[in-house]
Amino acid sequence: MTLPLPPGAQVLPDAEAVARAAADHLVAVCADRPGERVAVCLSGGSTPKRLYALLSGPDYAARVAWARIHWFFGDDRVVPWDDPLSNVRMVREAFGHGAPIPATHLHFIPSDLGAEAGAAAYARTLQDYYGADALEPGRPLFDLVLLGLGEDGHTASLFPGKPALREAAAWAAPVPEAGMTPFVPRITLTYPALASSRRVLFLVTGAGKRDPLRRLAAGEDLPAARVTSQGQVIWLLDAAAAEA
Repeated sequence: MTLPLPPGAQVLPDAEAVARAAADHLVAVCADRPGERVAVCLSGGSTPKRLYALLSGPDYAARVAWARIHWFFGDDRVVPWDDPLSNVRMVREAFGHGAPIPATHLHFIPSDLGAEAGAAAYARTLQDYYGADALEPGRPLFDLVLLGLGEDGHTASLFPGKPALREAAAWAAPVPEAGMTPFVPRITLTYPALASSRRVLFLVTGAGKRDPLRRLAAGEDLPAARVTSQGQVIWLLDAAAAEA
């Protein structure tokens, strides 16, 4: 028996299957835009980490349009890029040496500037890529956004009760106090930036995610429930997360 699931949910056998399904989505997004640059917003977490390793591995590396993809980050902790808590470090290690990513196509959040200045600087990076200071309907910033689901219902670094949830204009926001461990400041993309997307994929695995999924199904106003897209919002769940 499975839980009531969010719209667009797909239940897969395990975390490996979720990562492979996400890899297939990324390949498809690139194929849908032949010859054009593609913007992908990355997520932290164990399931995305497996996804990044798959993309640079033998099953997918030749199918990924590396020269056309620009990689961005949905959030990061305000720590040095070589810190074990850094999403930059995790992504670098997960891709390894098998990913021929042009150096100018990895757009790291400048966490070394601190939460406030780093958020402002990353917003400018996104605006430079987009070519405008305001997001336009019908012209998404991202082709694909990858997100996870925290046990408290957060996504990216949009935590329950925090001011970043109310940000309606800025593309990135400081999070001086995280809502769960590790309690270090963070920088996150905002709802307007995440919504400026062609496709959002939530990657949700493990029994620990049953409670937030149950709360989402009950209509609770969790941060993850507020994420929208100009295109699709798809939930890729493993059986352990979806089991009632």
